[in-house]
Order: sequence, then C-alpha cells, then structure tokens
Amino acid sequence: MPKHEKFLNSLLVKRVAVNIKRLRLEKHLSQEELATLSGYHRTYVGSIERSERNITLTTLETIAKALQIEASELLKE
Repeated sequence: MPKHEKFLNSLLVKRVAVNIKRLRLEKHLSQEELATLSGYHRTYVGSIERSERNITLTTLETIAKALQIEASELLKE
C-alpha cells in the first residue's frame, strides 16, 4: 500500500482536506495562490486537499493563517 493511502481512511484528515478546499474556494484562491500565501508548494497543498497528507499542527496553523481564519475552523464538521 502506498504511504499516503493509509491517511485516506482518517476522518479527521478528510475533514481538514474538505475544509481547506471549501474555504480556499470561498475565498476565490487557487491552490497556487494558497501555496504562495502559506509558503508551501502547490503540489503539497493539492496533496493535503486530496487527503494524501497527515499534516502537522504547525502546517494546519500556517494554512489557517493564510486563509485568515482560526485553525479550529479547519477541524469543524
């Protein structure tokens, strides 16, 4: 099993992924724009949104700041 596949079953990883994508789209940002704002590569942001990454709390906080929201917003259902 590829390394990223084990994260696909995590409900929390999926929730964060869905919330990041939803909020990014609500703010009319491309993945590339969010990547630039957060200091990450576009492909990394894409892999987060596809639930292929189990991100750290630091990454969660950095992306939340880039989206101008509280990090806890990314954990809500």
